[in-house]
Amino acid sequence: MAKRFYTNKGKYFIGDARQLISDNLLKKYKNKINLIFTSPPFPLNKKKKYDNLQGPEYKKWFAQFATLFSELLTDDGSIVIELGNAWVENSPTQSTLPMETLLKFLKVRAANLKLCQEFICYNPSRLPSPAQWVTINRIRTVDSFTRVWWMSKTDYPKADNSKILRPYSKSMLQLLKQQKYNSGERPSEHRISENGFNKKNKGSIAHNLIELEQIDIKRDPRLPHNVLSFSNTSSNDYFLTICREKGIEPHPARMPSGLASFFIQFLTDKNDLVFDPFGGSNTTGYMAELLGRKWISIEISEDYFQQAVIRMKDPKLKSKIKIVRKK
Repeated sequence: MAKRFYTNKGKYFIGDARQLISDNLLKKYKNKINLIFTSPPFPLNKKKKYDNLQGPEYKKWFAQFATLFSELLTDDGSIVIELGNAWVENSPTQSTLPMETLLKFLKVRAANLKLCQEFICYNPSRLPSPAQWVTINRIRTVDSFTRVWWMSKTDYPKADNSKILRPYSKSMLQLLKQQKYNSGERPSEHRISENGFNKKNKGSIAHNLIELEQIDIKRDPRLPHNVLSFSNTSSNDYFLTICREKGIEPHPARMPSGLASFFIQFLTDKNDLVFDPFGGSNTTGYMAELLGRKWISIEISEDYFQQAVIRMKDPKLKSKIKIVRKK
């Protein structure tokens, strides 16, 4: 295997993910990975420089991973995949390609995967795209979200939403202080008991709309308590600062670190094993190590190896990195 560096908690490989899983990882890690968390090249209809496949070719390529991922997972493990939207080339219409890709992946019988939940990752800082139809023709709105799909081999994978609680809103804090609530039947026909909302639980349950920036600047931000860094675009963070100093152009489609943090905390425990088969600059490995999990990452492009090393040298980690020199 083309292992390029490792730390006390993780290993980073360069190579083709499908081949490395089939030839090597399955022998050692079958039924041992607790979470596969990844943001693969998006199924775009127009080819980008980071080598995304297109159309039917993409669906066929991605479906190959369903059985491989399933075999790597523990019985109660999870697969979480971020997929962006696609637009029909030269047309102001959205493509169904991402949804078709998901369905083809889920319908691989040998994998026996179940769809647990859909999440929306909303980032209002994203550039206005698709530019032709948003900023030039002005007939569409900004495509500012991606879909995140949570899958498992069982109806009941390991998960604990008490580990990703949000701070209570001001109104909820007031309610808890007063211990009074407007009980009774609502228009939805739900009946709220007098004491139904009077118990303090250290925070409110997270929503499946994950905001990378708060939508309403007039209200207090209510990100989950222990999400360590919800932005992956801060111009002053260690990774981007060092990339600028070294004249390195960062990966063009970096995963938001807070997205990885959210699911790693939600679906794994300390010392569990997290795997990212499309590791890029190793955001997943970084967050796994920061949160005390073990990790494995694969990246096909040698170009991002140096960026992954930079990320793992962040002083926050206090990690010792051993680089494996190419022969």
